[in-house]
Order: sequence, then structure tokens, then C-alpha cells
Amino acid sequence: MKKWLLVIAVALAGLFGIGWYSLDQDQRNLIANMPTDRNVLFWDYDTRNAAFRAMDALPALAQSRVIEAGGPTYPLPEGETLDLGDFDLDAFADAQNSAAIVIVLDGEVVLERYDSDFTAQGRWTSFSVAKSLTSTLVGAAIADGNIGSVDDLVTQYLPDLAGSAYDGVTIKQLLTMTSGIQWSEDYNDPESDVARFNEHVTTQQGVDALVDYMRQLPRDAEPGTRWQYNTGETNMIGMLVREATGKNLADYLSEKVWAPFGMEQDATWLLSSTGSEISGCCIQASTRDMARFGLFVMGGGEAGGAQMVPEGWFEEATQSLYETGGRSVGYGYQWWTYPGAAYAARGLFGQGIFIDPARDLIIASNANWPDGRGEGGAMAQRDAFYEVVQAAVDARGGAGRTDSAIR
Repeated sequence: MKKWLLVIAVALAGLFGIGWYSLDQDQRNLIANMPTDRNVLFWDYDTRNAAFRAMDALPALAQSRVIEAGGPTYPLPEGETLDLGDFDLDAFADAQNSAAIVIVLDGEVVLERYDSDFTAQGRWTSFSVAKSLTSTLVGAAIADGNIGSVDDLVTQYLPDLAGSAYDGVTIKQLLTMTSGIQWSEDYNDPESDVARFNEHVTTQQGVDALVDYMRQLPRDAEPGTRWQYNTGETNMIGMLVREATGKNLADYLSEKVWAPFGMEQDATWLLSSTGSEISGCCIQASTRDMARFGLFVMGGGEAGGAQMVPEGWFEEATQSLYETGGRSVGYGYQWWTYPGAAYAARGLFGQGIFIDPARDLIIASNANWPDGRGEGGAMAQRDAFYEVVQAAVDARGGAGRTDSAIR
């Protein structure tokens, strides 16, 4: 038996010793559908469905750190239900293996549904939606004076990278995934960088395992000249923020967003083997609170009467700076950009926060797609759903939308 499976078996024995009836339903489902492989891409549907809502339930799977909420809770009043016309929402939810859809228009919830036995009280893992939250913390650190600017060199904050291919690479180039460093994000290849870097053991005492792995990578393009998706570098952004602020990411996110903006529930952030937040992944939060995060972003980053990021940060962060080769989709500071100045945080297996400022529109959703990247059609289907919602908003009219938003 692999070591990690043995650890889980021991943890399960402890849980049963505590008592099956002391566990909530999500924890019980996770135990009944325990992963047999560390690679989420090889989990079956039932395992994913159980684990995605309880990734932080068993410390044997991964340790986590709490992102504390604060009061009073930011209100999400119920508004008039958005009419989607003849769009078949039930068929869409079934095809997506949807868990939750929350649509907020003009600050009101105009559509909210839960499937797969998920609820408004449940917390679903974010996967790479966390990348957009991590980039927001860079803005917070700049506002606090802990980071000079996005043009600062990465080695200024992570000196163990000096002498590597990261010499001369800026924070902005990490944020936009244009460092030029050679990297493989092939989730199906166990020898790819994205599969190997989390398992790396440092070769030098006192050097973090992530930094040690990344500093061994070669450069194959000049910084700023090529876009390439790189989860390892998002994790490095998180480490850079920790070094600059002296704070854990979960604590810093609580301080800057979760508590002052009034999130309804505590969230959690999974930790790497070295005890740091996995900043490219894995924030466990309610779908309503992810919609609230969208409102925080669309409002320019103000929370509790204070400006948490520099003025204009999100306008800068959500510009389409690089084309990704996708369906008219670009990339900013860990944000995917869409036509019409809309943008989104996106995560593996169908997690997302879509933000359309011109329409005062937020769509937060969670799902369990048949394949991680939605290459079987799920991604295109969700993008089409975004357009259906935008058209419904335009047809409805109302406050918060300009003539330029009407197509």
C-alpha cells in the first residue's frame, strides 16, 4: 500500500473511533468514496463528487488553514428571477454535472440553484479559481507597501532564485504567465512539471522545495514574449507574497477580503507538504461567498470602508494582455479575459466566477465536469451559458448597465 493510503487508513480508523455519527454527510460521503490515487484527474465521478465538497475534511488528504470570515455579512438580497427565455437550464446543469449556480445582478440574487445534493451551506473546492485570489493579494501587498510594484524583480523577494533562469523576470511576468521558463502543464502526463513539482524534495537545506524545483528549470523564451500556463509560478507568487508580508496567505486573505467584506462563512485553503498555502489551487468556500468575492472585485477592491488594493488595480489586472489561443479569451494578472471587458476566474472541472462590470453581473458556479479542462465540450457550453445570461440581462434592461452593454 502506498504511504499516503496507509496514512488515510489510519485517519479513518481514528474517525471511526470518534464515531461515525459525529461526522456530517459530506465527510461520510468522502469516506465512502475515498480517492485511491493522488491525481485528481484519475478519480471517478463519485469520488470527485464527494471530495470536491470536502477536500479539507481529512487531514490525511491535506492539511488546511482557515480563512476567517467576519461580520456583519455582506447582504445578498433576493431579486426578481432572471428570465432565460427558452434556455433549458435543467439540461445545462445535467450536462455540466453542476453543483451550484449563483447569479447576482445589480447586487441581487436573480438565479440560484444547487444540484448533486450540494447546498448553499456547502463549501466546494476552487481549484485554479484560487489563482485570481492570489493575484489580488499581490495588489494588497502593493497597497500596504510590502511590494514596490509589479515591475519589481522576482529575485528581490525570493533570493534563492538568483542565478537561475528567473534572473530578470518580473512579478508582472509571473502574474501574466510570460516568464519564458520551460514548463509542462500536461495533467495526463505523470512526468510533467505540474505532476512532479508538488512531490519534489529540496536538494539544498534551507531552500523551499518549490523554489528548489523552479530554479532548476531552463528558459526557452525571452521574458514577456510568450504566454504559457504555469501553476508552479502561481504557487511561487503566493510564496513571494508571504515573504513580502510576513503573513500566511489564509490570514492575509481574511484580513484584506474575507472578514472586512463580510463573507458569510469561514473558508479554508489547502496546504502543501511544506505547510504553505497551495496558492494556485484549493480554496474551499461557499458559492455565495465566491459571488461576494466577485462583488469585491467589481467594486474596485473596497472592503470595510477601506481600499484594499491600489486604485485601478482590477482595471489593470483584468486587461487582456496576452492571447491564450482559446475562444477569444485573453489573460491578465491570473484572470481570463472575455470580449466586452468581462473577465473570469476559472478552475479545473468547472469552477468559475464570471464578472461583467458593464452589466453589473456576477456568475459564480461549481461543477464536476467529465474531464478536468472541459475539452469534451463542457467549457464551450459554459461560455455559451454566460452569453445566454448576458443576453437575458440586456433584454431585461435596468440599472447598472450602459447603452454600450446592450448588444
